[in-house]
Amino acid sequence: MKNFSNDKSAPVYIAGHKGLVGSAIKRKLESQSFSNIIVRTKEELNLLDKAAVQEFFENENPQYVFLAAAKVGGIKANNEYPVEFLVENLIIQNNIIMSAKDTNVEKLLFLGSSCIYPKLSPQPIKEEYLLTGLLEPTNEAYAIAKIAGINLCKGCRSEYGCNFISVMPTNLYGPNDNFNLESSHVLPAIIRKAHVAKITGADELVIWGSGTPRREFLHVDDLARACIHLMDCYNEPEIINIGLGEDISIYELTSMISEIIGFSGKIVLDSQKPDGTPRKLLDISRLKATGWSPSISLREGIISVYQSVDKSNWI
Repeated sequence: MKNFSNDKSAPVYIAGHKGLVGSAIKRKLESQSFSNIIVRTKEELNLLDKAAVQEFFENENPQYVFLAAAKVGGIKANNEYPVEFLVENLIIQNNIIMSAKDTNVEKLLFLGSSCIYPKLSPQPIKEEYLLTGLLEPTNEAYAIAKIAGINLCKGCRSEYGCNFISVMPTNLYGPNDNFNLESSHVLPAIIRKAHVAKITGADELVIWGSGTPRREFLHVDDLARACIHLMDCYNEPEIINIGLGEDISIYELTSMISEIIGFSGKIVLDSQKPDGTPRKLLDISRLKATGWSPSISLREGIISVYQSVDKSNWI
């Protein structure tokens, strides 16, 4: 079996290279001198078009695939558009995984999500907790699509001998994050709210829910490093978690961000809004056993994101 990092001239396709995860993987591969990275914009390749995806794989013949393309959003978007989150993600991943199988791709890495786990999983969440309980209702559609992708990869392994692996990242943040309050995840949303509150001289910063849910946040550059590491060394059918290994409450996160940004007003809890899953911390012992560990602390990561992001259209 080939070693990915020793095969730097092999064609590598990154599906979703403009997104948070895909762009981080692309930056990391470029920094490691991979010379044949294949990318397509949405305008150049519609991943919802099965025939177009098949033709792309036949023409480009990638040997390695990072499947980071997905319809993603925060709790509000997931809750309001379940049909789109279920159907579009199923179509995208089915088209890519089956085309990879049909063109004998050397290895494919499918990016799932920690939302695949039951809402009330024991903590920290081990990989074997998948399908042992009910999902969080607010992102159930997205989770079901990702679970289907995991099982499709497993099926391609057992039925066709494909080396397709599935990784489950925790909550992510970093360069190219989405700061749109209608569709963003919690960390970028709080960064934007705290910045606007500071600039406008507001007395309060309102966050959704009780503030007590605990979340784990991994910088996307650490995720990219983990994905490349696993493309090198992990060849098992079982899913594998990627996380920081520690969590923080939403209220504590808001306090940290406020302090970093310089907002000194009151944090107000909107108890009419949903909390989502009470706690979501991944057990990363399986990943650490492969020799990988995170390198970017939460505070360090938030500071770098806030300093680098374009805030000109936030008010």
